[in-house]
Amino acid sequence: MATDKLQFHEMGLDDRLLKAIADLGWAEPTLIQEKAIPLALEGKDLLARARTGSGKTAAYAVPVIQRLLTSKQIVREQEVRALILVPTKELGQQVQTMIRQLTTYCSRDIRVADISGKTDLSAQRPILMERPDVVVGTPSRVLLHISAQNILLHSCLEMLVIDEADLLFSFGFEADLKNLMCHLPKIYQAFLMSATLNDDVQALKELVLHNPVTLRLQGSCLPESSKLQQYSVKCEEEDKFLIIYTLLKLGLVRGKSLIFVGTLDRCYRLKLFLEQFSIPACVLNSELPIHSRCHIISQFNQGFYDYIIATDEQGLENPASGSQSTEGKGKKKKKNSAKSRTGKDKEYGVSRGVDFQNVANVINFDFPTSVESYIHRVGRTARADNHGTALTFVSHSELPLLEEVENALMGDNADCVLKPYGFKMEEIEGFRYRCRDAMRSVTKQAVKEARLKEIKQELLNSEKLKTYFEDNPRDLQLLRHDKDLHPAIIKPHMRNVPEYLIPTTMKSMVNPLLRKKKKKPKLNPKGVVKTAFKKNIRGKNPLKSFRYTGKKSKS
Repeated sequence: MATDKLQFHEMGLDDRLLKAIADLGWAEPTLIQEKAIPLALEGKDLLARARTGSGKTAAYAVPVIQRLLTSKQIVREQEVRALILVPTKELGQQVQTMIRQLTTYCSRDIRVADISGKTDLSAQRPILMERPDVVVGTPSRVLLHISAQNILLHSCLEMLVIDEADLLFSFGFEADLKNLMCHLPKIYQAFLMSATLNDDVQALKELVLHNPVTLRLQGSCLPESSKLQQYSVKCEEEDKFLIIYTLLKLGLVRGKSLIFVGTLDRCYRLKLFLEQFSIPACVLNSELPIHSRCHIISQFNQGFYDYIIATDEQGLENPASGSQSTEGKGKKKKKNSAKSRTGKDKEYGVSRGVDFQNVANVINFDFPTSVESYIHRVGRTARADNHGTALTFVSHSELPLLEEVENALMGDNADCVLKPYGFKMEEIEGFRYRCRDAMRSVTKQAVKEARLKEIKQELLNSEKLKTYFEDNPRDLQLLRHDKDLHPAIIKPHMRNVPEYLIPTTMKSMVNPLLRKKKKKPKLNPKGVVKTAFKKNIRGKNPLKSFRYTGKKSKS
């Protein structure tokens, strides 16, 4: 059957595109690419459901580029011919990177612009005035540019792509998307790509697609159990911190890991807790600017960090915001304005669509709020041909959610269940006093100041504020010398793990670096310690060269 698989060179693709695919090291198409690309090249509308990490981005990017290259041979006018809508800014930047990689050898013919960032509309206007062939953005951002007459789509658009379609409505883009449809031509080719087929996707299908071909690939939303191992640990709040400390400090979790928490405060609380034990971790949340978030993701992918603590806030806030009454909308408006005052980014998303590379483990420190959220979180590992592990902490109150997730995964594939993680709590009880000690140091004030410190660092690094600080050097000086009043106190002895605390059963598994003994000074046969005393003084050492012959006794 392997010989029957359709290869890239058999799809009728442009040589420049094939060369770029070869440079990316794609030996053969994934299942979604093999099925979707030929259908898309035939001009059909597609609704594709495939698990996260299966290559959905390339499945629509390749036919979009191929169709643009074909149309360039006939039509010479420069227009925006393809629009790609994404739910988050991080995914927007990733899609732009992917298209630029695929157009390496035809970059003069095909230009792409990502307008999902928070840059001023006036700054993005010159880019759109050049009429790039492909525009990537969130629905709200594209609508703003249409209102400002920076972009016209009703006469020239040929292709519309909606990536991570199951998330657009939950991110509050329903109204924006419906308004956007009024500015599109009547005839265009559309692709809907999604990890799940929920009610929101069905509503989008009615709104966007015309006689689509539906591809339901991979029985499960997640990889099979041979590639992805899923575990759950039933534990309460204090035990969560104890287990995460044991897993990371004793090296029981190997490789790069994503740790998901529910709120911003818990994000920093966990970071400060791990810092007590000299476990470095970086934080991703909606308070950070988009460029900083993408920079952190890039550094994580390059191996600068092993652990990222990420919030999954969108899943917590109004998942069904689209179906609200007028009164509810009024309340939502107030809530959003309050959120904007705290500097949170509405279009933030880490667990959705972002391509974290070589993630070995996903740890759900806080249980996800829905099945979709679980799928998107866990889908960050075991991508492409890699293997991965997902570990989820479950408190007593979250057991109904666990049952809901297990039922949903069992419906797809009987193997995709969360196995209980065999963790003997009595063996790590010796670490509990250390964890309590660390948690006492991580006060509410310390968490607040950690958040302020991060924001302060962003102010210092801000390009926009450079000229302000040049004109107001005293403000810069005050900001630099502003110290934390109540920082979390780090005790040096917490860095090390005493060997007597390590359970006997774990000693063989523990990272050998933790048990590295200090070198003892060498002793000579007479028991005198060798030192470097007078080592560098020229001449002989009198203690070595001195000879005592003693008086000869008279016979």
